[in-house]
Amino acid sequence: MTSELVTFAGRAGTIAGERWHTSSSRGTLLLLHGGAQTRHSWSRSGVRFSDGGWTTIALDARGHGDSQWDPAGDYGMSALVDDLVGVVDQLGESPVLVGASMGGMTALVAEGEHAPLARALVLVDIATRAEPAGVARIFEFMRSAPDGFASLEDVADAISAYNPHRERPKSLDGLRKNVRQGADGRWRWHWDPAFLRVPDEPRREAHEARLDDAAQGVTVPTMLVRGKDSDVVSPEGAEHLQRLIPHAVVREARAGHMVAGDDNDVFVSQVVDFLDDTLP
Repeated sequence: MTSELVTFAGRAGTIAGERWHTSSSRGTLLLLHGGAQTRHSWSRSGVRFSDGGWTTIALDARGHGDSQWDPAGDYGMSALVDDLVGVVDQLGESPVLVGASMGGMTALVAEGEHAPLARALVLVDIATRAEPAGVARIFEFMRSAPDGFASLEDVADAISAYNPHRERPKSLDGLRKNVRQGADGRWRWHWDPAFLRVPDEPRREAHEARLDDAAQGVTVPTMLVRGKDSDVVSPEGAEHLQRLIPHAVVREARAGHMVAGDDNDVFVSQVVDFLDDTLP
């Protein structure tokens, strides 16, 4: 299955995406990655979803991957939501929103505050209550190499240290999609370092009160896919989300926080089954 690069107009510059076509589309899936990731985290999922009849677009969030960096360094939730609402407007149809971590929060807030926006909502290991220790571990990983890495081997070592239960890739070529090599020869993550200069959630505008209010405004079919080994979303966090969105379906995958990367086959199957059961 081949894909093509697509672009959208964002509020701070171009938003890049990758689109997989299908011959008999049931509609469009928009895939939104987590903080400090890129659209390439969805590569295997994009192929599988398009095989299942969905036109699938994985976006690079502003400041990530091939999307433009915001000159003002604005990576707060409102900016991310504005970009997503703008992309949906440019699509000219209501997509299914599938968001992991930061992408899931963006999709949740966008749908809750701008409904009707999506046909359905899939949250991947994110809820309105996150475990502080798990969130801190993510930011510790993101801050761990401010001067970059000397080699792709070092990049792979850092990823393995953060996610030790995932098999280390035999080839390092795939890592080139998530890092960029500077003029000094060092490899750095493919996102704007200013993303980490938002020091607290009130300024990031993703505090619990806002997320709770947004969740209560969600009426479209909704599913949470929680990683059973996640240190970010606990069973109690999932239960809290269900109280806010009573019609939400909760499923689990034997995975950590990075559900799609840890167990892509199970993840895609769960999403496809959910959409088959809930959408015409």
